[in-house]
Amino acid sequence: MTVQITILGMGQIGTSIGLALAEHKELVLRVGHDKDIRIANQAKQMGALDRVDINIPHAVEEAGLVVLALPLDQVHQMLEVVGPCMKQGAVLINASPVQQSVLGWAKELLPAGRYYIGLTPVINPVYLNEYQSGIEAARADLFKNGLVAIVSPSGVPSEAIKLATDFSHLLGADHLFIDPLEVDSLMAAVHTLPQLLAEALLEATVDQPGWREGRKLAGRPYAQVTGLSGQFSNPQALASEALENREHIIRLIDSINARLAELRNELYEQDAEALTKRFTAARQGRERWLLERLRADWVAEETAPPVELPSAKEFFSRMIGFGRKPKSKTDKDN
Repeated sequence: MTVQITILGMGQIGTSIGLALAEHKELVLRVGHDKDIRIANQAKQMGALDRVDINIPHAVEEAGLVVLALPLDQVHQMLEVVGPCMKQGAVLINASPVQQSVLGWAKELLPAGRYYIGLTPVINPVYLNEYQSGIEAARADLFKNGLVAIVSPSGVPSEAIKLATDFSHLLGADHLFIDPLEVDSLMAAVHTLPQLLAEALLEATVDQPGWREGRKLAGRPYAQVTGLSGQFSNPQALASEALENREHIIRLIDSINARLAELRNELYEQDAEALTKRFTAARQGRERWLLERLRADWVAEETAPPVELPSAKEFFSRMIGFGRKPKSKTDKDN
């Protein structure tokens, strides 16, 4: 017997999830939807889906697991649509870079007996320097040696949390249980703020005085930094991410402004020694982080015992049984 997993949003994350599940086709039916039917069909042609469904309620009504892999500005409306259509015991996973707000929306919009879990994926370190985006950047091993930050709201059954944890391992990633405010704070720094800095640099240069000549001289440093603009989030989604996570974003902007003020003072004072020390420390920090990401040995670092991973068959068997009401004695006798 196969179980159905429905993926809503066939960009890099959604399509990569479908590709990662491809080796278990005998156990799972992968159903996908995207507001652009051409993208959904492309995902199917790539082998990420078994079926494309343009009707969202129909796509989710038989799913044991529903994955939202959508830009943040589309999540609330999607929850309004899918919540009433999910079957009893179904689990909804949100892969958004903002979790606290979505957790509140889910509490409001999901009926009783349907369970929400936040799941923020961090990609395979071998793809850190890859600049493709969207479905073209989807990979079957996108989550291998990566990490999945899991937000498990109070009141969610342990079986649902176990399901999300095992799902993360099935994708090839380690898991990390985390508070929604903490993950939002971290994602503000490492995901949203870099994009906002790229936008700020563009505003400070493009079409400003001197740009007529500056555009001819702009090279790789400018291209790499500003390349973040539009790579991960469309303008509406980026605005939504910044607004829904605004307290953390504002705090980080204040911190950046303080660093820029220090840098300005050192430049004004022509303090070459201080500038060199600042740049050296920053680069050493980046090199240390990159080495740690490439190793991806977080379990050993935390001195925690290795997690016993379930087989794919065990995982899908649990999906079949999860959410079903136990039989009464009368039912058993019959």
